[in-house]
Amino acid sequence: MNLPTNHKKLIEWVNECAALMTPDAVEWCDGSEAEYQRMAKVALDSGVAIPLKKRPNSLLFRSQPNDVARVENRTYIASKTKDDAGPTNNWIDPVELKTTMKALYKGCMKGRTLYVIPFSMGPIGSDISKIGIELTDSPYVVMNMHIMTRVGTKVLEALGSDGEYIPCLHSVGQPLEEGESDNGLWPCAELDKKYIAHFPEERLIWSFGSGYGGNALLGKKCLALRIASVQARDEGWMAEHMLILKITSPEGVSKYVAAAFPSACGKTNLAMLVPTIPGWKVETVGDDIAWMKFGSDGKLYAINPEAGFFGVAPGTSMDSNPNAMHSVDKDTIFTNVGLTEDGDIWWEGIGYPAPGKLIDWKGNEWEQGKSEGTAAHPNGRFTAKASNCPSIASNWEDPKGVPIDAILFGGRRPSTIPLVHEAESWEHGTFMGSIVGSEITAAALDLKVGSVRRDPMAMLPFCGYNMGDYFHHWINLGQKPGVQLPKVFFVNWFRKMADGRWLWPGFGENSRVLEYIFHRCEGKAKTVDTPIGKIPAKGEISLPKGVSEADMDELLKVDVEGWKKEVADIRANHYPKFGERMPKELWAFLDRLESRLNQA
Repeated sequence: MNLPTNHKKLIEWVNECAALMTPDAVEWCDGSEAEYQRMAKVALDSGVAIPLKKRPNSLLFRSQPNDVARVENRTYIASKTKDDAGPTNNWIDPVELKTTMKALYKGCMKGRTLYVIPFSMGPIGSDISKIGIELTDSPYVVMNMHIMTRVGTKVLEALGSDGEYIPCLHSVGQPLEEGESDNGLWPCAELDKKYIAHFPEERLIWSFGSGYGGNALLGKKCLALRIASVQARDEGWMAEHMLILKITSPEGVSKYVAAAFPSACGKTNLAMLVPTIPGWKVETVGDDIAWMKFGSDGKLYAINPEAGFFGVAPGTSMDSNPNAMHSVDKDTIFTNVGLTEDGDIWWEGIGYPAPGKLIDWKGNEWEQGKSEGTAAHPNGRFTAKASNCPSIASNWEDPKGVPIDAILFGGRRPSTIPLVHEAESWEHGTFMGSIVGSEITAAALDLKVGSVRRDPMAMLPFCGYNMGDYFHHWINLGQKPGVQLPKVFFVNWFRKMADGRWLWPGFGENSRVLEYIFHRCEGKAKTVDTPIGKIPAKGEISLPKGVSEADMDELLKVDVEGWKKEVADIRANHYPKFGERMPKELWAFLDRLESRLNQA
């Protein structure tokens, strides 16, 4: 076979994996459009994909009901010691886990093709980018990686004959006997055979049994966050679960904002925001992950390591996110959404009633108001090219990255947390990020509705090492000589009155908060010092329609009793988890906050 690389170590690894998994064939991906269409044909011919007549070059897939989301309880950080994985990760001894998984991998690709996917996270050749090689037996994964990363021959050229890469091994875990096919059914293994394993010291990812999302597209959460967070700690940079947006004032001045929110807090909507304030413009650099390094000028530069969006479909509409809706007009892979009779997609919250009878995500006939369940799975997805997004910034692929002026944290908090407040310093900002939380809704069965689930820096499921050490890493970065640190803010669009009324309209009106943050970065907007940090002075945030002066006072009020409860919860239930690894500096900020509240 004429191989597209002379990288000896890579060739040996591919051969070793092929010998273990015994595929019928091995194909090296070149990243071409012809290859994408060939994978689409394989998926269509096997009956696993459905063409969408109303959307050019777009397909619908339906997964098995046991393979619809990331499986956190089957996701492991197999560091050498349990303490290095920390209290927020599942740990298995790496030697034991490899033994278990090698037995599962043996012969697992029989009847299938092993695809070798060379991919770059970030623009090829950027000094912030990293190269991965994913081996998979799933055409669905090949197609998604084409959209979500930069794939193919150019990546191998950048890798050269001895470059560093992250080996990513994936199989759906369903070998085929001779003459057997998937019969139109999504291939995956039973839940107790699924493993998504990370070996941080070796920079290695092994995934088995799931064909879905972040379990199978190993460039996403596995490489870009879990493994990259360990690399970032060791190499002195940041791999964060953050959007990146560019905001430009009417005067033509641009600033860049990174923001970390837990899931279901409107991250993609903010990344693709359409401002309601005349003359202001928001553009998208990235919607999910930011890799950030300090430049020679001391500023923090960020790239979006991805090339596409793997977005949650339900709830996305022309009202909530018109730019996302236009991004999926063509060249899109849809997973687990409804199918209309005329060959289009539909989901709950799309903004219009279901047009007649549909086929739901399980493949059954479905009619709105008459059928049980939902047409789309709540975690139904679209995979769309970033380049198809109308709001994409012209410099989103700049290999240097974009200079970050502000970092935002936020969560879904109906009470206590004001609309916006600002950290007094980088260390104080680290404290604010470390206590991020969202109120539990009925969707999470393991916690009491109304309680707060802490998700520090929105990294809880994605930090590849002990989070106590991760907080130390943030503090250490702020102490590097000569650095110009971004301002840090905490935002909360989700405040409610006791009667359930939203105090803030959200969506495009969030541009008013961004305008204020922009002015703070220029040193212009006035603030008031409070026990929790700086809040905007009266009149610094313009009022949207329907928001009264009294509403704004409520939105920016420091709820002293609410914050005392917050401190008590952090002190009793959150910080102690990290034991001796928890930075003393952050305990000191908690003590200081409590003391200030007692004096307020």
